Amino acid sequence: MRSLRARILAGDRVIGTFLKTPDPHMVELLGLAGLDFIVADSEHAPIDLGALDLMAMAGRSVSLPILFRARGHDPAMISPGFDAGVTGVMVPHVRTAQNAERIADAVKYARGRRGFSPSGRAGGYGTMKPADYRMRSDETSLFMAQIEDEDALNHLDAIAGQGDVDVLFVGPADLSLSMGIAPDDPKMARAIDDVVAAARRAGIAAGLFVGGNGAEVEAWAARGVSVFVCGSDQSLLLGAARQLCATARPANERKNP
Repeated sequence: MRSLRARILAGDRVIGTFLKTPDPHMVELLGLAGLDFIVADSEHAPIDLGALDLMAMAGRSVSLPILFRARGHDPAMISPGFDAGVTGVMVPHVRTAQNAERIADAVKYARGRRGFSPSGRAGGYGTMKPADYRMRSDETSLFMAQIEDEDALNHLDAIAGQGDVDVLFVGPADLSLSMGIAPDDPKMARAIDDVVAAARRAGIAAGLFVGGNGAEVEAWAARGVSVFVCGSDQSLLLGAARQLCATARPANERKNP
């Protein structure tokens, strides 16, 4: 079976969601739902390395690739996630190629700066040959660089061409805030198109966060986006619960959201 990274670099459309609840049971449920991946959100949710370790183990039980959104660019905050068995990392606020270089050092063994240990889950607890583990890790480990700052738009080709970036992923909330515009401003759509174009020139994928109902996916897929993170476990649960209440309650007892 092809890895998530191989699928993404081949141009497959893949659908995931953010996971903000630090619970392995949620991983199992989302895997059974048929998602292609999830992103454990360590940046904006209380997910530490201990919780991520259990979530990565749960992901393996349902063959669900687990990525995590790091809290920053520090390699010490990134490499341990890969040791625990995650498939990839999404890193916020990548503004320059130099940012991407530092992050890549924490992802790829071949760069010679990532601390090596095959003793964790990723290395089969020491049962894999070290050379085989290093090669498989570098082949399958995924690096999504988040483009969410206006100044990053001036460095898109340099970031995309860094060599180990697999996805330019647009965070529209932060990017629109940085640009001083509303998320639905036409300038925002043009900025996303610029990111897609830079990704295409570099032969990598473009990704985008959209709402949990997936209504925007087809339109953005037609414009070249292939990696989608749709809402979060929280928004999916809230939306389903609201729909249940709206459907099951008598009309005169329905509450406004």
